[in-house]
Amino acid sequence: MTQTHILLESGGNELEIIEFYIEEQLPNSKSYCGYYAMNVAKVLEIIRMPEITSVPSKHDKAVLGTFNLRGRVLPLVDLAKWLGKTSTPHDARKVIVSEFSGVVTAFLVSGVTRIHRISWNQVEPPGQHVQNYSRDSITGVVRIDEHILFILDMEKIVASMDPHHAGKAFTADLEEIDATDARSFHLLVVDDSTSLRHLIKDTLEKAGYNVTTASNGKEAWEYLQRMKAQAQEENLPVTEKLHIVISDIEMPEMDGHALTKRIREDSGLQKLPVVLFSSIITDTLRHKGASVGADDQISKPDLPGLTKRMRAVIAAKLGK
Repeated sequence: MTQTHILLESGGNELEIIEFYIEEQLPNSKSYCGYYAMNVAKVLEIIRMPEITSVPSKHDKAVLGTFNLRGRVLPLVDLAKWLGKTSTPHDARKVIVSEFSGVVTAFLVSGVTRIHRISWNQVEPPGQHVQNYSRDSITGVVRIDEHILFILDMEKIVASMDPHHAGKAFTADLEEIDATDARSFHLLVVDDSTSLRHLIKDTLEKAGYNVTTASNGKEAWEYLQRMKAQAQEENLPVTEKLHIVISDIEMPEMDGHALTKRIREDSGLQKLPVVLFSSIITDTLRHKGASVGADDQISKPDLPGLTKRMRAVIAAKLGK
């Protein structure tokens, strides 16, 4: 089954998620069905359980092996095992083939149910109990009908397969970061992933930039309103106090597209440069980002590329 991506209303704060489940075997011999979700934009296709080839033991224990999909060798990750659960084996299990951040990975799940079109307003940030239950890998909680869906941080799961490579990708050598007159620039970084937000902030601050962070679009919007009010009190344009917004796309409560659209529609903020920095920059999403007024769109985890291109945007738009 190949998933067709649907372009949602630009800046409408909407997304499509695919719902799947894991049948978990409990210690008391009973079973429990947990429901999860991921962004449809990350899904290439859904297939039956393939024949797999084992891999060396140095790989993560959740990696069952590799398989050949039309000439491409892919790793198969047992999602239940990665989450620390024991799944119930059966012949009807499904494999979700995904692509984001330029990496194609397959995930084994018990089954796939349906696609939901929802608003980011329906997505609640996870509580600490939920995070403890899931290796700190839940980015959002959605209540649908009579059950709860947990939106998984697929980037974190994939990064855990090779943490050295993932960390290196986001904490690039400072020599690769464009740090020219960095202390003159104030950046707002918006990302719902705590680990990535801290990594980006720490790396940019080490290069000399002044960095403020927000965990989602709603929090960023509230911060921007405060910045605008302060700028007006000082009779300054907001671009004298803040030089660029760097935002993820997928975030609870308000996504990056909706945030960008609000900035462009606000007379006090509309000249503020905005760069979308996301693992799901595809042709479809690039069109959507352009339609809401993003100045540039960059795929994670290219942090050196981000700094070079954000400086080009600032120079072109603000002359700085």
